[in-house]
Amino acid sequence: MSVLTQEVRPRTGPLTWLLVLGIVLAALNLRTAVTSVGPLLDQLAAALGMSSVGTGLLTTLPVLAFATVGAVTPSMARRVGEHRLLLLALVTLGAGMLVRVMVDSAEVFLLSSAVALSGGAVGNVLIPTLIKRHFPTRIGTMTTVYTTSLAVGTMLAAAATVPIQQASGDWHVALGVWAVFAVVSAVPWIALQRDEPERDDDGPSGGVLALTRNRLAWAVAAYFGTQSMIAYIMFGWLAVILTDRGYTVAEAGMLLGLFTALNIPVSFFASALAGRFLDQRPVVVGLVAAYTAGFLGLWLAPAGTAPVWVVLVALGMGSFPLALTMLAVRTRTPEATASLSAFGQSAGYLFAGAGPLLVGVLRGVSGGWTLPYLLIFVVLVVQLCAGLYAGRDRYVEDERRVPLPR
Repeated sequence: MSVLTQEVRPRTGPLTWLLVLGIVLAALNLRTAVTSVGPLLDQLAAALGMSSVGTGLLTTLPVLAFATVGAVTPSMARRVGEHRLLLLALVTLGAGMLVRVMVDSAEVFLLSSAVALSGGAVGNVLIPTLIKRHFPTRIGTMTTVYTTSLAVGTMLAAAATVPIQQASGDWHVALGVWAVFAVVSAVPWIALQRDEPERDDDGPSGGVLALTRNRLAWAVAAYFGTQSMIAYIMFGWLAVILTDRGYTVAEAGMLLGLFTALNIPVSFFASALAGRFLDQRPVVVGLVAAYTAGFLGLWLAPAGTAPVWVVLVALGMGSFPLALTMLAVRTRTPEATASLSAFGQSAGYLFAGAGPLLVGVLRGVSGGWTLPYLLIFVVLVVQLCAGLYAGRDRYVEDERRVPLPR
């Protein structure tokens, strides 16, 4: 295990701190359009007259947006500029969330949600690129800042939306407040327009497509996709797993809340640890071991011990910040980071979106949890193999000499 010792003290000054503030505020808002809807989904469907098809589409929109819009983000960044594009993405995010609470129409809600999620998808790809460009010697530290902020924003929107709705008596207010925060997050990027990085407008434009012939890129995408699939399965099915084992709805909700809250410290420590090493394979093995122990316990151990296994699975969720760290440390340039970020997240999210659906189908077919758990362990085997390949100290630009933007 080789320690990343070549880091030097980063430059300091108002511009650097403005960049840090901009990344933190953007990260806090990238998931609010998604996690603020879940707690009010039944109420929204009733109020808007949304069909089951509509609610299904609404829950699928994040995966579709992250996969499709994320894929074209590097191309847009080359044309518009990274700072300008992130500013536009945050404004789009806020505008989409604002429009969807102004009109009581299921169709408008779905369309404006898609617009908002598109802004979030652009931010997903751009922020690892900006970290690579502006903090090349502090990738681990800034990825820790990014993933921790992302986890805080995710939990805050999920936890605070219902209390806001209960206090205001109006779901429009409960969802609309997150639009205001998104607009506020754009303010630092207005000031950063004057520091737009230079870009090569004549450079190659096929970076993402080139990665389809790159084994390391596919390994990173597979690692990103498997960790996302596990996350989607847990957020969608953990409460059901627990109630099927005898927990009350309230108890299951509390454990789901604990699982969600643990994502904040786990994101902090996992990304900080991953960023300290050029070779992340030991971290990959440790996280898969935590996942394996946690899922075996949820499946086979006495029901009363479930909180222990929930904590272990939450520790395994450190694979998310590790995957984001790989996007930056497996590339030599910010442009290549943009391509790998777009490719890894797009392919990964498409793969991950099938997870909750497959669990539901397998549970329905078998009438129990044996087949869903077997699916999870197969996914973990893929994650381990992909992580061992992607975690080695090397770069996608060197893999089979595939040309990427420089």
